[in-house]
Formats: sequence, C-alpha cells, structure tokens
Amino acid sequence: MQFLTVALAMASVANAHTMLSKLYINGESEGDATCIRTPMEGDIATSPVAGLTSDDMACGKDGANAVAYVCPAAGSSKLTFEFRQWPDARQSGSIDPSHRGPVSVYLKKVDDMFTSAAAGSGWFKIWDDGLDSEGKWGVDRLIANNGLLTVELPSGLPAGYYLARPEILALHQAVSLKDPQYYVGCAQIYIEDGPSGSLDIPSEYAVSIPGYVDGSEPGNNWNLYDSSQNPSTTYTVPGPKPYSPSGSSSGVMALAAKDIEGAVPANCLLKVGNWCGVPLETYSTQVGCWDQVDACYAQGEKCFASAPPTGSKNCDAWNSGMCKVISDQCTAGNWNGPPENQISATTVPAPGAIPEAVNLALLGSSASSNTGSSAASSAA
Repeated sequence: MQFLTVALAMASVANAHTMLSKLYINGESEGDATCIRTPMEGDIATSPVAGLTSDDMACGKDGANAVAYVCPAAGSSKLTFEFRQWPDARQSGSIDPSHRGPVSVYLKKVDDMFTSAAAGSGWFKIWDDGLDSEGKWGVDRLIANNGLLTVELPSGLPAGYYLARPEILALHQAVSLKDPQYYVGCAQIYIEDGPSGSLDIPSEYAVSIPGYVDGSEPGNNWNLYDSSQNPSTTYTVPGPKPYSPSGSSSGVMALAAKDIEGAVPANCLLKVGNWCGVPLETYSTQVGCWDQVDACYAQGEKCFASAPPTGSKNCDAWNSGMCKVISDQCTAGNWNGPPENQISATTVPAPGAIPEAVNLALLGSSASSNTGSSAASSAA
C-alpha cells in the first residue's frame, strides 16, 4: 500500500506540467480561469498540445470553444498571465524547472469572440524570450516570477475582441523523443479603445496557428543537455519575429465594459471560472420559498458542470451559503426572501508580486525588462 501511494504521488508529479490559470488586467485579478479557455478534463489539463498540426495549437485542448466571459481592458493595458503546475493551487509551483525553453505571447483580433475560429490566420507575436548569454531561458525567468508573466498591449491595437495567447515551449524531450512540448492557453479580452481603422499586420509577421511551426525548426530541436550549445545567444525562438503595432487612441470608447458581448453580469453574486450565481426571485409564500430552493440548487448544478480545472470549491460555497440557508428558512416557516448573501467564497491570492511588463523595450519605452527578440514597431 505504501508503495502504491508513493507511485501515485510520483505519477501525479510526472503529470503536473502547467496550465494558464488566471488573468490579471493592470494588476487586478479577473478570478481563477475567468475569461480563459481551459481544458475541461482535469487529468489532461496541464498536458502539452498533442501534435504541432493540431488545431489545439491555437488555444489548447478545448480552446476552439469560447467561454462565457470576455474581460474588458483599456488600450495599452497590462495583461498578466499566471501559469500553475496545479491549476487549483493545491500546491505551489508554475512549471517543473526541467521544462526549460522559450516563452512567447501572441495576439489575434476576432470579429466575434463566440463564432470566430481560434485556429487559422490572423495571429502575430508581440514578444518572446529565448536563451540569454548566461544560459538562462524564458522558462527560468517565468519560474523566478512565480509563474507570472506581464505584457503591455501595444498602442496600435484598434478596439475590439482579441485572443491573447501566451506560449511555453519545453525542450527537455525535444531531441531524445523528438517531442518539443507546447503549452498554450488563450484569454478572451475586449480592448475598449484604440486607434481608428483596421488592424493591418505586415505579412512577414502574420501567421496561421497551426502552421507557424512544423517541428523542423532548429529552435524545436535544441539539445538542452549539449554543453557546446549552452550558454549561447544563437538560439532562435520558433515562429515569427515579434511585431508591436503603435498608434494613438481615437479617444472614443467603442463599447462600455457592461455592453460588450460576454461581459460578467452586473448582478453576479459569486463567480466560478466562467459561471456566475445570480440573485434569486423574491418570494413570500411556502411554495415560492421551496421553488427558489430548487432554482438555487439548479444554479449550483450548472456551477459544478462548468467548473474548470482551477476548482469548484466556490460551487460548494454557493450551495451552502445560499441554497441551504434558504432551505433552512423554508423548513423553519420563514417564507419571505431571499435572505442576504451569506456566501463565504475562497480566493487564491497571487503567488507573488505582479512583475513589470517584459515587452516595454519593444514598445519604445525607456524602461526595459525584455530579453526577447528584437521586434518591429510600426505606426498603425
């Protein structure tokens, strides 16, 4: 029995890779998995994409399916992505240190967040971080920042819906098993203001995903364990060079946050991923009281059914802090309600300080923390 326990623990560690688990906008948490397309099968949620030609290369497993919520962001906002080795934060950690390799961030503007395809054309890279002259990789820096990665949105992005796609490439099996491992995820955002006109990305920077890599690239076949290659400044991150469109805002907000399609409901009492518990109807009779108990638990069932790998603890909080409270009052003959919100929600704090944006140098800022490729910046 003890051997089995140890074996299961080792298997758990072996399967714990990484998953994009939370989005922060200008340092404020949007909540675990909110606005993020995550795999819905917990046992494979942290696994790399299965195949470089798979449509999953765009936004990961189940990434073709939009989630219910879209997070609003002002033009030039800072986005912080949090990667977790255990999506529900049962243990700390972002990714195993052996999974060394580059880190990149891509964007894609979509006409409709809920019907436009993630896979296909329209993607462009705004930043990447490969191997520096001291032998440190982008993943090393990600781990040093507790799995947090911040980028500033380029100023030349017109208002509209975008997919923001951080990408980790782990090279620990790239040579031995011919298996460069890609870990990707997509956040759904709406940029509220920006330059007028369309977004035009020069052809040399625009790519289709899948299709932008095929596995033959030197950067996908780098031997981490060959001392003659490390440290080196000759490593080239797979994919296009970064491109940061620049421009000035038109000064007109296209849509208010509450009006965007996919906005979190204003009456949301409790949010779990991309589900919200909303207020129940008022009642003043015995039948009405029990009807709202049923309605409350029905919301709870939807919470559990849609809960992402980041966890469902707050679905329990909804059932105990709202539904059971109403049920107890109905049983006691108190048929006037609903009662005040008594939900005690669990929140997962950031694993560390929100880091500065890594792409400031690419945007022409005087502050520079970027160690990635040189990028083009062109007026929009």
